[in-house]
Formats: sequence, C-alpha cells, structure tokens
Amino acid sequence: MATHAATPARGRRAHARGRSVLSWAIPVTLGAAYGLYASFILRNNGASGTRQFWYGLITAVVLTVLCYGLGRIQRRMLPLVRAVAYGALTAAAIGLLVGLTDSSVLRSSALGLSVGLGMFVSAFYIFYTHEDTRPVG
Repeated sequence: MATHAATPARGRRAHARGRSVLSWAIPVTLGAAYGLYASFILRNNGASGTRQFWYGLITAVVLTVLCYGLGRIQRRMLPLVRAVAYGALTAAAIGLLVGLTDSSVLRSSALGLSVGLGMFVSAFYIFYTHEDTRPVG
C-alpha cells in the first residue's frame, strides 16, 4: 500500500531539527559515569570533597562535550579517520583515569594506548563491515 511522503516513518524518532534523543543522551550518560568514576578514584586517594566534586564535574563536562562533538561530525569523516578519533578519545580517557591512581606516567600511557588501540581496531572493523563505503555515482 502506498503512503504519502509526509507520513512519519516507523522506527527511530527524531526531533524537528533531525537530532534524536540518543544524540545527547549517550554522551551525557558516558560523561556522568566517567565523572563519577574519576571522583571515586580521587576519593580513594585521599582528595578533599571539594576537589573531588570539581574534578569529577569538569571531567564529566569535558568528556560529554567531546563525545557529543564527535557524534555530530562522525558522518562527515572517512571511516579510518573516525576510527582514529574514537581510539584517541578512548586512549585519552583511560589514560587519565589510570593516571589518577598514582601510577607512573609510563603505565598510564601504555594502558591508555593499548585500550585506545583496541578501540581503534574494533571501530575500524565495525565501520568497514557495516557501512557502504562504495563510491556513489
């Protein structure tokens, strides 16, 4: 049965400007969890409540903004560049969390790079196997 072109499609729902709720809900959730975990790590290392609160809030806001920004521009990137961006963001986030545990810079860098490399490989695989990368025309 044919439908009118103005009939809303089933499935994902988007706002009037074309942005879904998940475009901001996922970065906010990731940022909140990251900020709470960073605050928890600082608390275990003996930081004061004020320092713990502000550090957790700042890390949450920064990660939220970076995730939201990456989500907004990811469709304009090549799959390889997008995988590098996801890997770099993951490496920096994990490296910072490990660095908060009073471990050495070498250990936090190595763990951040290894997790970031794993994220790069995973994202690269997903982007190239689940997307149509053939040239249009």
